[in-house]
Amino acid sequence: MSRVVSTSAPGVAAEAPAATPAVETIGLRKEYGRRVAVQSLSLTVWPGEVFGFLGPNGAGKSTTVKILVGLVQPTAGQARIFGQPVSDLRVRQRVGYLPEHFRFHDWLTGVGLLDFHGRLAGLSAAERRRRIPEVLRRVGLAEWGQDRLRGYSKGMMQRIGLAQALLPHPDLVLLDEPTSALDPIGRREVRDLIRSLRADGVTVFLNSHLLSEIELVCDRVAIVDRGQVVRSGRLADLMAAAPELRLTLDRVDSELLALLGRHGEVLAVEATTVTLGVSDLEAAPRVAAALVRGGYRLYGLVPAQRSLEDVFVSLVESREP
Repeated sequence: MSRVVSTSAPGVAAEAPAATPAVETIGLRKEYGRRVAVQSLSLTVWPGEVFGFLGPNGAGKSTTVKILVGLVQPTAGQARIFGQPVSDLRVRQRVGYLPEHFRFHDWLTGVGLLDFHGRLAGLSAAERRRRIPEVLRRVGLAEWGQDRLRGYSKGMMQRIGLAQALLPHPDLVLLDEPTSALDPIGRREVRDLIRSLRADGVTVFLNSHLLSEIELVCDRVAIVDRGQVVRSGRLADLMAAAPELRLTLDRVDSELLALLGRHGEVLAVEATTVTLGVSDLEAAPRVAAALVRGGYRLYGLVPAQRSLEDVFVSLVESREP
């Protein structure tokens, strides 16, 4: 089965995406009685990329993922995976899924659980014998495969969940909060795992509240609020904005703010630190010279990078009633 391998760095989409999206939704809508969980949601995920799906609690993220894996039927709209309706059982065989909340039979061993899921996925006995040790090693559970799940920690349960998602060699992996129960080392290992999947041409659809994790691994993101996509695109484009300078001085007074206002827009003042929005970073030496001429002591001048969290908060807060 051919795959499209993306060689671009995180934050940069592949130069020539495949003609058929790995995931595509058009006008997707889901109603639960009078409550609308997803409305007019349209997005496209290309093969071989890591796609971040972000939003506050109740934004419709998990409902969207459940529609994509066939657990929930949409009220309206379309959802396709590799060009086929999500109801097509053949295309579901190409998908691995780790839900946010999952329960496994805790009397089974790790190997027993994976063997059960391998049979559900249609893997032959020979494939299961070969594949199960591979995925256990890949998620860091090679030494615990014969232990019963009831003895697993939360982090180990998260890892065995990842293992079952990867078991059938999927072309698309949907991960819903995959690092929620992991410590910092475990989160780093999952990031490395996601990068290795990407290098193999596997598409990863990542739903996470940890924006720092998204920044480190995703090519593109979509921010969803109240069931709608409010912004999507490459990370670099979303975080691009007018440059900012963070200035630390001996004092802040009205004369200082007036002086800085001639060079840009004062965005924030905290104690003796001022954040100044400027047209470009070439303004930095001019600002520094003006401050010195004005009799101020300049202790620090640092260009500030807009973070994904800044973008996320500004978009969500701007939509609050």
